[in-house]
Amino acid sequence: MMIEGLVAKALADGASDIHLVQGLTPRYRVDGSIREMDDTPLTEEACTAAARELAGGELRKADVVGEADLSATIAGVRCRINLFRQQGAWSAAIRLLSEEIPELDRLGLPPVVAEFPAYNQGLVLITGETGSGKSTTLAAILEQINRREQKHILTLEDPIEYVYTPKKCVINQREIGRDTGSFAAGLRAALREDPDVILVGEMRDLETIETALTAAETGHLVFGTVHTNSAADSIDRIVDVFPAGRQQQIRLQLSMCLRAVLSQQLLPRVGGGRVAACEVMKTDSAIKNLIREGKTPQIINAIQTSGSLGNVLMDKTLQGLYKAGTISRETYESALRDTGGQKAPQEPGRGPMPSRRVINPGIGI
Repeated sequence: MMIEGLVAKALADGASDIHLVQGLTPRYRVDGSIREMDDTPLTEEACTAAARELAGGELRKADVVGEADLSATIAGVRCRINLFRQQGAWSAAIRLLSEEIPELDRLGLPPVVAEFPAYNQGLVLITGETGSGKSTTLAAILEQINRREQKHILTLEDPIEYVYTPKKCVINQREIGRDTGSFAAGLRAALREDPDVILVGEMRDLETIETALTAAETGHLVFGTVHTNSAADSIDRIVDVFPAGRQQQIRLQLSMCLRAVLSQQLLPRVGGGRVAACEVMKTDSAIKNLIREGKTPQIINAIQTSGSLGNVLMDKTLQGLYKAGTISRETYESALRDTGGQKAPQEPGRGPMPSRRVINPGIGI
């Protein structure tokens, strides 16, 4: 089956990703699980032909370094492609991207997320593992700004996933490796390009994080992604990138410019499909003080006691989804483990209830 046929089948079956590996049948991910999509194992020649079809003139360059990130439209579907060599043969991971940017209020996110597009400045982090829906959430936020505000949006992406049609906003989308050399270089240049809103596709190195904090401090609204599972972990991840002698300064900067953290994961829904589970931390004076003083373990309790802001712990979201019958007990317990929780005693008439984050026994989760 050629690449176009595979993508068309994946789209029809609601798959998010396709995997091509020598010696295996083509596989795709549906509702988070890997399944076979064809019964013919791929030969080395078939994998090379697929790589050539996907990469075109870039294949020779990819052959030198062993991998390549690409984006393309296949069978009418925008795709994010990673080609890589393993055991001497080409493999491919193809992510299917939606052409339509969903409306923010249709993603099933906590209501407070609707406030994010209205912020004028500061840093907002969207966190989670690969495949947790971060890109979709960010696209929905930016599209709401695009529809309602007259601003300049500048994105730095690797590669570009959703393509925006400018409405009220001026929009520039820059792809790492094609339009600019790196996130850090593109972000430094962005400060001279009169943006109101900046999207940083990945905040993973010192220079990028440092420049993003500067941008947020100097009147820009900056959205960035971090591969962490909670708000507290996100703070630690950013601070730990810096040498010990600079960490107090970074905590101070974060306490001043961080507006919110949204941590999310996508879980299998009972009956099919997936559902978002989220943790939200909007900063108030108490949380800012904890960030500044390096007391990130206490952030969990601060989120728990600031529900009036719209803040919610991941454990409480998971519990609500389980009690509503949206996710299974197995999914609930697995998600707790993935975020550092532990299986709790069973509550009569229902599965496992509150986990590790009941720090104040007078306040339920």
